[in-house]
Formats: sequence, C-alpha cells, structure tokens
Amino acid sequence: MKFKFNIKALLRRAWTWFREYVRFFFAKRKAQAPAPKALWVLLVSGLLLSAALSTLRGEPKASAEALGLPPSQQGARLLSLDEPVAFAKILNLVTQAHDVQPGLSLSYGQLDYDQLVKWLDLSLELDPTGQYPLMAGARLYTQGSADRGRQRKMTDWVAARFLDDPERRWPWMGHVAYVAKTQFKDQALAMRYAEILRDKTENIPSVPAWARQLDIFFKIGTKDSDTAKFLIGGLLHSGKITDPNEIRFLAHTLKELEEGKR
Repeated sequence: MKFKFNIKALLRRAWTWFREYVRFFFAKRKAQAPAPKALWVLLVSGLLLSAALSTLRGEPKASAEALGLPPSQQGARLLSLDEPVAFAKILNLVTQAHDVQPGLSLSYGQLDYDQLVKWLDLSLELDPTGQYPLMAGARLYTQGSADRGRQRKMTDWVAARFLDDPERRWPWMGHVAYVAKTQFKDQALAMRYAEILRDKTENIPSVPAWARQLDIFFKIGTKDSDTAKFLIGGLLHSGKITDPNEIRFLAHTLKELEEGKR
C-alpha cells in the first residue's frame, strides 16, 4: 500500500488552525474585564513616589573608593586555583585600573600608597619573576601627579624589592636612581641608589657595565672627580672587568679626569 503525502493539504490545514487560534485569542482578550481602579491608583502612586525620591536624592555624585587591602598570600593562592602567575596578572590589572573609577579619574596623589605597595608586594609574591609591579612602581607611581612623599615611598619600595633579585630587577633600580637625580634633584639619594646597584650587581656578568658603574658617572656629573677617579682605578685594577671595550672606555674616562677634561 502506498501513501501519498499532500503538502498543499497539510499547509491548508495548518493555516486554518492558526487563523482559528488567533480569532480565539483576541476574542478571549475582549471578553476579559478591565483592570480594577485600585491597580491604576497603585501604578500612578508608584510613579509619583519614584519621581519624588529622585528629586530628593538629587544628581548622583561620584566619590572615590579606597583601594583597600589585598587578600593574604594564602587566600590569594586559594583564589588562584593553582595558577598564581595568572592571578598575579589579574591583581596588576585591578591595581592599575583603580585610578579610573565611575565618573572619576584619580591622580596618583589621591591614591593610598601604603595600600598600593601591599598589592604590588602580593603580585611579586605570586609571580617573583614578574616585572610589571616594579615597572609600575618605578615609572607610573613616581610621576608628577603624586606628591614627593608618595614618590619617595615608591622609589624606596623598588629599591627594597631589588635586593630580593638583583639579576632580574636591576633595570628598575637604575631607573629610580635616575628619578632621584633628575626628578627629585636629590643627589645624595641618587648616589645611594646607584651605590646599592653597583654593590649588588658587580659580580653579575649579565648586568651591563653602565648599570654597574652608574655611581661613577653620577660622581663625574657632580664634579666629584677625585672619588670618580678612585672608583674607576679600583675597577680597572680589580680584574673584575674583562671586556676590552669596557676597559678601554674606563681608561679613557680616567685619563680625561686626570687631565681635567671632565
């Protein structure tokens, strides 16, 4: 037995059913009673109350929110789900984005640097090889929009964290030394940072010569030629410098100092 499938008949029946359903739906809606007056009163009262509250509240004003303290290291490791490096990057984003809040753009001078360094510390604890917290501390949070007290707090923080890993973190120690010299105009502080940099990296070949000898050039810049000559002479006779180009450069610098050309 063969069955024939009539598509036209099927469509005709579907259209008839849909038409009757639409007629039944609108007929049922017309038969429904109108909404009670109490419901209309309640609706209008709600709209008036909302308008009154908006008037009393006035225009919303943006207010700065404190960064707050970060989670503990143990809590952060639990939250990271065994991905501390990825979580550290999230912390970096949270910290950097804090100065931009709804309706506000905060200057660095409005940030709480005591709280800020705790967030940066936590990021380094989770990702000790990360460079972003030190870069932010040395470059972003020492900008002119922060007062000198905040800037100094951040350069001291970078110097303290440098001691934990001089081989990786020397660029930021060099940077804060230049910040102290050129931005703070504090030659004594710049020299102290540069001397710490030399002391902690003089036996690390991967650190470039200019970084290890930064304090010497600061001395030359301050016309303290006697100390500069003493330091250069000590380096040349110590045997720690093996690069011929570096030896030649230092010898030439020493000769210029002795001849009074620098």
